[in-house]
Amino acid sequence: MNKISKINFTIQLDEKKTPEKIEWEATDAGFDGKKTSDTLMISLWDKEERSTLAIDLWTKDMLVDDMNVHFYQIFSKMAETYLNATKNNEAAQMIEDFASRFAEKLNLIKKIDKERFS
Repeated sequence: MNKISKINFTIQLDEKKTPEKIEWEATDAGFDGKKTSDTLMISLWDKEERSTLAIDLWTKDMLVDDMNVHFYQIFSKMAETYLNATKNNEAAQMIEDFASRFAEKLNLIKKIDKERFS
């Protein structure tokens, strides 16, 4: 029998339909209850339409500096995921190089290193 795993998102919106609170829980998450997040980015591949569907949400409380770090980490994770999925080292390195240039441009390397070693 195949196992079924569920991921649930709860989005609390204000009167203008702007996210105020994002919570998530998953049956295989390794913890009980809901976790709070300031962003949610989901990409889904529609094989029939051959296009990507996306849900991109962030709360009013998400700081620009945190969003910059978040995007840097997303780009780095994309490089890793792409390499695992395709074994195309050259293209994965291109994505990682972009992530590094992004971090340099926004002066994130010093911020990330400072946070990591504090």
